[in-house]
Amino acid sequence: MTSPLRPIAQCAALAAFLASGAAHADTGKLVLTGGVSSITGSAGGGITPWAVIGTQATEGEWGFSAYGTRAGTQDYALSSYGAAIGWQDRVELSLARQDFDAAPAFALNGIAPFGVAPGQHIKMDVLGLKVKLLGDAILDADTWVPQVALGLEHKQVRPGSLQSVLDFLGTKTSGTDLYLSATKLLLDKSLLLNTTLRYTNANQNGLLGFGSAAPGKNSRSLQPEFSIAYLLRHNLAVGAEYRFKPNNLQVLGAAAGLGTALREDDWKDLFIAWAPSKNVSLTLAWVDLGRIVPGVTRDKRQTGYYLSAQVAF
Repeated sequence: MTSPLRPIAQCAALAAFLASGAAHADTGKLVLTGGVSSITGSAGGGITPWAVIGTQATEGEWGFSAYGTRAGTQDYALSSYGAAIGWQDRVELSLARQDFDAAPAFALNGIAPFGVAPGQHIKMDVLGLKVKLLGDAILDADTWVPQVALGLEHKQVRPGSLQSVLDFLGTKTSGTDLYLSATKLLLDKSLLLNTTLRYTNANQNGLLGFGSAAPGKNSRSLQPEFSIAYLLRHNLAVGAEYRFKPNNLQVLGAAAGLGTALREDDWKDLFIAWAPSKNVSLTLAWVDLGRIVPGVTRDKRQTGYYLSAQVAF
């Protein structure tokens, strides 16, 4: 059996290789002020992007980072890994791959002959781009001005034998989220605040496709996301995140006689992030992902752990 920590080790090796090149950042930022890698690869918290640009690159520099993440709940598991490039602390380009263990979806065959294979996994690639528009989290720490960034995440889903289910739901297998993030660092209070506004029609972050057949919601909507982090010391932070989610599929499910079987809930987490060195950070979190296709998981809330490792240069 493949170890759940294998993606983390692979990404650490990748980042070390990238850093061995001639062009990389050798000055860097204050520890943890560049955030960590979110599950979609962009710099931020675990489940939401921030306005900060990842890697250790500052003005005039290129930077590289890589990460591996494993999350597990009562019924599901997610592995995610990827890498990012930062340029002059202004532009971030990221690429992430997610592998979602959707084994409970086999129960959908009891509703209709979907042909879902036992132990089915859903895979998704995420290409991210983030551009800083104004402000500087460090240099403007003593003013009211936040750092603001505009970003996009283009997602491509490979659902395997769950394609028939997505066809029934009328969801697309690719889509693009747009978001605007504002991050405010209050150094004198050891506090970081972030607000993100996401324009999306993704179901479960895209793992269940994008949009819905009528009478579900197919159009995009604005969904807010919030993060707060407190620095216990220069290399140790605790915090929390809350991410509102669109609930595109529930009305469709109700019309098909499934009640709330397709309901989508908001996500939240409590995390601790530790940087044992300037280039390495480790994040451990308790996550509450609400009900994910509660019709096949006996309406259980999906709570569990989130573990991530990042190396940045």
